[in-house]
Amino acid sequence: MELRHYFNTIRKWLWLIVLATAVAILASFIATRQQPPIYSAKTTLIVGSTIENPNPTGNDIWLGQQLAQTYAELAKRDAIKRATMQSLGISWLPEYTLTLVPNTQLLEINVIDTDPLRAQAVAQELAHQLIEQSPSAPEREQIDRQAFVTKQLQELETNIDATKARIEELQGQLANMFSARQIADTQTQIAALEQKQASYQTNYTALLSFVSGGINSVRVVEPASLPTAPIGPNKGMTILLAAAIGLLLALGAAFLLDYLDDTLKTPEDVQAATQLTLLGALARVESEAEGEQLVTIAQPKSPNAEAYRILRTNLLFSAVDHPPRSLLVTSPSPGEGKSTTLANLGVVMAQQGQRVVLVDSDLRRPTLHRWFQLPNAAGLTNALLSEHPTAAPYLQATPVENLRVLTSGPLPPNPAELLGSARFAELLHDLHQHADVILLDSPPSLAVTDAPVLARQVDGVLLIVDAGVTRRQWAISAQETLNKVGAKILGVGLNRLKPTNGGYYYYYRHYYSDDQPQRQRGQGRGWRRWLPGAS
Repeated sequence: MELRHYFNTIRKWLWLIVLATAVAILASFIATRQQPPIYSAKTTLIVGSTIENPNPTGNDIWLGQQLAQTYAELAKRDAIKRATMQSLGISWLPEYTLTLVPNTQLLEINVIDTDPLRAQAVAQELAHQLIEQSPSAPEREQIDRQAFVTKQLQELETNIDATKARIEELQGQLANMFSARQIADTQTQIAALEQKQASYQTNYTALLSFVSGGINSVRVVEPASLPTAPIGPNKGMTILLAAAIGLLLALGAAFLLDYLDDTLKTPEDVQAATQLTLLGALARVESEAEGEQLVTIAQPKSPNAEAYRILRTNLLFSAVDHPPRSLLVTSPSPGEGKSTTLANLGVVMAQQGQRVVLVDSDLRRPTLHRWFQLPNAAGLTNALLSEHPTAAPYLQATPVENLRVLTSGPLPPNPAELLGSARFAELLHDLHQHADVILLDSPPSLAVTDAPVLARQVDGVLLIVDAGVTRRQWAISAQETLNKVGAKILGVGLNRLKPTNGGYYYYYRHYYSDDQPQRQRGQGRGWRRWLPGAS
């Protein structure tokens, strides 16, 4: 039941779901077409010189990683941003990100911009500004000092090589010596040369660390190149995401509207709200023309007409031992189809062989004379104003055998008092002499007090609700109003039900061939020319 309810909700609001999705797709397509292409320029820096050290320590690597995090935070500060903009002569910077490569001393600067040249220039300048903040910044004095140190390194390399060669030479001579004194002197020279070589190497290592920059140094290992292919926007993904968002929003709106809509739309809704028996599910009559509402005459083989026959059968079986001889047809509010239901119900009852009288006791907005195209100069009010109320002079025949109509007649100023009078009870008793079944039409039960007044004088009440129009609380209030006067509500008729929401006519329509209902409709319209005043 829940799955079917969800499916029906989606089917009901399918137009909204499709429209919202289409609008989202169209809007995102237009927006992405107006977006310029986006380019990415990336440069990579390394903090420290452990990669050049053949024997780096764990402490050197850890310090390098910590310094890389520091430089990453430094690049986000206003000082670096202002220096970069001033150097490039621009007033704003495009979006850029700084990423630390996990477990390394590498720092990536990625600049995103619509101009590839500007993206490359900003990436290079940001890297340059970071290098300027480090001790390895190439200032003039430091450049001169580095040149001097480089010259000293070259001299130390020459001395180290010469000392090493002299040590090897003395060691070769030592093997051919036999004098103890000579051997001792040579060993003393070798020891002095080894000490001298160790001093050269120590000085060389210290100067080399100055040239390479040490741990707190920054240099570019991958300069920013000019991007040639755009990285975005991803138009396909953007449109797909917009379509998904539009679809989800439309689904949410559909279920919200369905949740807020408390109208009775299905037989299950009616039974859940009123706890009354559903006696009939009646089809929506598409035509609103006078006479076309009587589908039981105009289209006797149609699914709509068959739905009224089912209602007739269910009414008869609602009280098998004491079938109702007088039946009031009412609805909670105006325009819910009670008069149309009463007229068609009277036709199918008369077609069954029962003598039926339709009484238009709606003395505020009578309609039965229009459905059957009868004069309404005299009727119920005239009979009630007679000294001895009798219906015989005012009953009007219809083209349907056994079916007669007592129209409302002139509208009185006090309908409720007139319908609740003893004269109306006397007239109702008189009508039983002329009919097997009396069907009374009345105003809506929530609008005026006429329906509760009439309900006390009949054998049963049929409550008509309009699918998708009658609110849940209206039906409950109408039921409570009738119960307060002791009315016997036989059940509910769900009117104007869509075929997709249930009803016997939904299956019945497949029983006949397509051309047979057409012939029946063509033949059925001929009944109107027998009505008074019809041409």
